[in-house]
Amino acid sequence: MSPERKNNIAWQPSAPIDHLRIRARVLRIIRDFFAARGVMEVETPLMCHTSVTDPFIQSIPVLFHSHSYEKEQFYYLQTSPEYAMKRLLAANSGDIYQITKAFRQGEVGRFHNPEFTMLEWYRLGFDHHNLMDEMDELLQLVLNMPPAVRKSYAELFQTFLQLDPHHASLEELAECAKQHQLDVASCVNDRDTWLQLLMTECIEPQLGFDQPCFVYDFPASQAALARIQLTDPPTAARFEVYVRGIELANGFHELQNAREQRKRFEHNIEERKKLGLNELSLDEYFLSALAHGLPDCAGVALGIDRLMMLVVKCESIKEILSFDIERA
Repeated sequence: MSPERKNNIAWQPSAPIDHLRIRARVLRIIRDFFAARGVMEVETPLMCHTSVTDPFIQSIPVLFHSHSYEKEQFYYLQTSPEYAMKRLLAANSGDIYQITKAFRQGEVGRFHNPEFTMLEWYRLGFDHHNLMDEMDELLQLVLNMPPAVRKSYAELFQTFLQLDPHHASLEELAECAKQHQLDVASCVNDRDTWLQLLMTECIEPQLGFDQPCFVYDFPASQAALARIQLTDPPTAARFEVYVRGIELANGFHELQNAREQRKRFEHNIEERKKLGLNELSLDEYFLSALAHGLPDCAGVALGIDRLMMLVVKCESIKEILSFDIERA
């Protein structure tokens, strides 16, 4: 295709206008859903002085000058509004939600665009099971699907892989991956790396076809910002939801302990160093808010663009974006 012909096409939207009309309608349904429940819509910064320390999520840095004569400062486009929203919760905002842009480095593909739209909300007095109830109501409303099924993380591994994910050895996990023809050369001696590989490649693609599937009680080592449940074995009070093999959302019964959260962040920093990733400072504003007091709550982040893909039954995320990264 000639450059002139390409440019004549590239100015146009990635998505059909009919898809964008459906997108506008769904966003209105979501806002009405929260308004009816008295949940306040908020906005938080997209550009902040630091970002998530998770070694598997990479932020996009930006340069900022307060004045033309001052030294440039590094800021980061946010991968999620989570930290800022929890600061609002600690300041007594009450129940809140946000529909916002989020950004992640190096994520381009069928289900990924580096700039995407996220719905995130927090409910006081909820645990992750209460939040699954509410999300199930929202999904039924938007997707016109039956009520969700719920499966524990362990139950899925036992059903699909005949494996106990909480007690299996590294050798057992490696052998399972080998039996499923997975490329294991790059895996390190880390149980979570193996578990995430098996979950992503062997289990996720089979979930949520007849009805949405909630997966809950992940290994404690995968708690992130969720609290740990003192079960046997201990598990993370978090869930994910899948529809037609697509991961839509990730929710937590939120950790309130600032010391424990700082410890987890510091562990992430060490992991980033081992992997040769850029250094990030801890978000002391967020940690101070936790120390001040985060109310008992549960929160969840849902990918709006993936949800829209399911609504219009399209194959690529670009078919639901006004302009994807290639046309931005």
